[in-house]
Amino acid sequence: MATFKSGQKVSKYVVQSLIKENLYTETYRVEDEDHNPYFMKVFVLKRVPEKLLDPETGKVLEITYSQNLKHKNIVSYVDSGEADTEEGVVQYYLTNYFTGELLIEKLQREGKMREEDALVLFRNIIEGLQHIHAQGLCHNDITPRNIMLSATTDGTPEIIDLGHLSAKCSGKVPFDTSDLEVAYCANETYAGVYDEQSDIFSATAVLFTMLTGQSPWLMEFSDGMKRARRAILQMCKRRTEPLEFDALIVEERTKAILAKGLAVAYADRYKNVESILHDLDSDEVPTRTEPKKDDTPQPSSSQGGESRQIESPNKVGFEIKKGSGNGFQDIAGMEELKTYLSQRVIFVIKNKEKMAKYRLTAPNGMLLYGPPGCGKTFVAEKFAEETGFNFILVKSSDLASSFVHGSQEKIAQLFKQAEQQAPIVICFDEFDALVPDRSNPAAQYSASEVNEFLSQLNNCSERGIFVVATTNRPDKIDPAVLRTGRIDKQIYVPLPDKEARKEMFMIHLKDRPFDANNIDADKLSEMTEGFIASDIAYVVNDAAMVAAFTDQEITEELLETSVKNTHPSLRQDILSIYEDIRRKMENTERTNLTRPRIGFVK
Repeated sequence: MATFKSGQKVSKYVVQSLIKENLYTETYRVEDEDHNPYFMKVFVLKRVPEKLLDPETGKVLEITYSQNLKHKNIVSYVDSGEADTEEGVVQYYLTNYFTGELLIEKLQREGKMREEDALVLFRNIIEGLQHIHAQGLCHNDITPRNIMLSATTDGTPEIIDLGHLSAKCSGKVPFDTSDLEVAYCANETYAGVYDEQSDIFSATAVLFTMLTGQSPWLMEFSDGMKRARRAILQMCKRRTEPLEFDALIVEERTKAILAKGLAVAYADRYKNVESILHDLDSDEVPTRTEPKKDDTPQPSSSQGGESRQIESPNKVGFEIKKGSGNGFQDIAGMEELKTYLSQRVIFVIKNKEKMAKYRLTAPNGMLLYGPPGCGKTFVAEKFAEETGFNFILVKSSDLASSFVHGSQEKIAQLFKQAEQQAPIVICFDEFDALVPDRSNPAAQYSASEVNEFLSQLNNCSERGIFVVATTNRPDKIDPAVLRTGRIDKQIYVPLPDKEARKEMFMIHLKDRPFDANNIDADKLSEMTEGFIASDIAYVVNDAAMVAAFTDQEITEELLETSVKNTHPSLRQDILSIYEDIRRKMENTERTNLTRPRIGFVK
């Protein structure tokens, strides 16, 4: 549901209409007091992923980055601000209002372009990237869909959609990659490497599309397949076939620029946009880069003033943490769950002598499932602290690979590394993405990875490895993974109950200025039925922001006001879906004669 309605005033701007919305952003057409139109992009803070926020200021990074981009070939920042709404606090920024058409629309209507026209647009795109790179940033999403040919400037191209702006990165990606188009992404991006050279690859791919009417190494993917692992593997395999430039009716200089800009090998490509501009302006035809087959990109990056060679994308180097902390003391509520884990899991794996005396079989792993935002991953981390074991957190993107069988290799290396650091807990977040049900035709491409997981999970406790997997959709997991000897226990983690919500309020108020005698945690707990952990954290932080602004303590009144202005993240119809999943899982457990579900009761 839209945060703002037509005619509503936001600062000095009046909302005209909603243009588009997704999970945490909305884009509107607005006008100022003089009826000048602008685009306004709104971020609903309680839904914005933490990695998209500045950890020091809490400001959306995209807004901060866009303020410094002032160039004729980049959509122009105008203003920004913050507002309180029924959806909670939102941050927004405005850009110039452009009319015209997207480059993709022009190509779909007219087909390929004349070389001289294409090169003019290409130069403008490169000059826009030059400005972005000069700010220490990369765009990371240059495609024909993100180039606007503005009618107000006689077709001058503007780079739009700044949602993937970031500093160059290697491995850990600070933005969502699911909506990126595989055809315009350089190979190293599939391994989490985004830098100036990957931007240049994308821009050159756009030039190729303008000259030919199709993307390089043409492959058709549905919208849902834009960034799927199968699409990545297929595209990487296709890129082992050299592109044919000789058939293009263009100048040799243009062919040489295409060959170098689209070289699969990272080392053979343009290092910066200045090199391209030099070749565009040079009287001499640049040396043509010879295409190579089966070339594995080995990118290098400079971070913190230190140049280094990035390791092979298939090499696993997960951060291993020591489980030393407060353990279950940090978990609000969930007493039944904590007791069960302490008595039936931790006691067994920490008491080797009693295991031998009573001939007990060590538990192998457990699945924590339930609605999002209920603390499944947090429980896994605290479980590791409670055991005192080493701990590795693994996300599905950590095991993705741009190479055939690359993910299998990473899975094997992960378990090998874990065994060397045993006893250890491996937590797999969003486990359904790693081991999808192979009976589903859409998951056939993951069959080899699932098989590798089955092999590694088999009695892994004997190697000192305990697996904790978390998921919102256990029904999407391959059933073979959930049998005994692999993931032994399936535990439902529901919404926080009344006692848990009460504790959460006090945990989040800790070390903030408030008078405990004037806070009615029982009432707040009753008011927040249906709230998840992140909702309560948001409520307390929102009240703290108001208190800080007025230089007062956090009061019951401020907290209650924040609760009333905050809607639960999970709607009732969504919760009903999870209750259905829970019933199905419990029926499956009884059918398989496995242990019953454990979780705290509302």
